[in-house]
Amino acid sequence: MKIPESGKLLRIFIGESDRWHHQPLYEAIVLKARELGLAGATVLRGPMGFGANSHLHTAKILRLSVDLPMVIEIVDTEEKINRLLPHLDVMVLEGLVTLEDVQVLKYRANQKKPQE
Repeated sequence: MKIPESGKLLRIFIGESDRWHHQPLYEAIVLKARELGLAGATVLRGPMGFGANSHLHTAKILRLSVDLPMVIEIVDTEEKINRLLPHLDVMVLEGLVTLEDVQVLKYRANQKKPQE
């Protein structure tokens, strides 16, 4: 798959305990992105963070959190990202969604690794 040099980076900031139809929200978003044919998605779990309500979420031993910050990053064309946005409007009840321009330097899949 080839992505043009200019694209969009979609970031979705949610909590680990957020759910969508009895499954983790981050998982539901990634599966929806895959279903819509987006190039790929990465879920990052943060050790610490806070959101609009200023409630601190941390993985420190003295204060174990069951709701650590999660960030889903998706890079693709503007057209493909725009197909996902209406679904996010419905799925993300609490959180932050950002969109920014990016320059794609390299995107390769299904290539054989060079032999050493």
